[in-house]
Amino acid sequence: KNYFNKFMKNNQNFKNIFKVLSLVFIFFPLISSAQKSKSMVHFNTPQTYIGYSKSVEVDLQNSKMVIISGQVAIDKNGKLIGVGSMEKQTEQVFTNLKELVEQHGGTMKDIVKLGYFIKDLERIDEVRLVRDKFINQEHPPASTLVEIKNLFRPELLIEIEATAIIPKL
Repeated sequence: KNYFNKFMKNNQNFKNIFKVLSLVFIFFPLISSAQKSKSMVHFNTPQTYIGYSKSVEVDLQNSKMVIISGQVAIDKNGKLIGVGSMEKQTEQVFTNLKELVEQHGGTMKDIVKLGYFIKDLERIDEVRLVRDKFINQEHPPASTLVEIKNLFRPELLIEIEATAIIPKL
């Protein structure tokens, strides 16, 4: 121990090299994992979508987290479904969510969080009736409900976003 301390006091170059190597061994694993994490996130951004992704998939090693942007009552062909009908719009929204979760290899049982944006809270019972056909009622997802003034089109009554944790097989 004394020899090492004496050597360190007398050899400034070795001291500097030792400091640099210490920093490399401390920070290299952090830098390496940060670079790997960039490839752990995959964005589902069709060319027709400008400014946002339909969904984002994050690799969690044994599972993947899928974050789904808010869905509205517009079908795959761009047609608004259920003008004036909360029930029909909610049905289309959940159909859209189901299709996106399945595209990522999951099911509706994998949804762990729902965020509802609704124009009229007095119509929440209509939403719940439809929701209960789609979600895992034994273990329902965490939820947030927000009443809003408007969505991006005045005919839209509801928008729902979701997060799913899908196990890898």
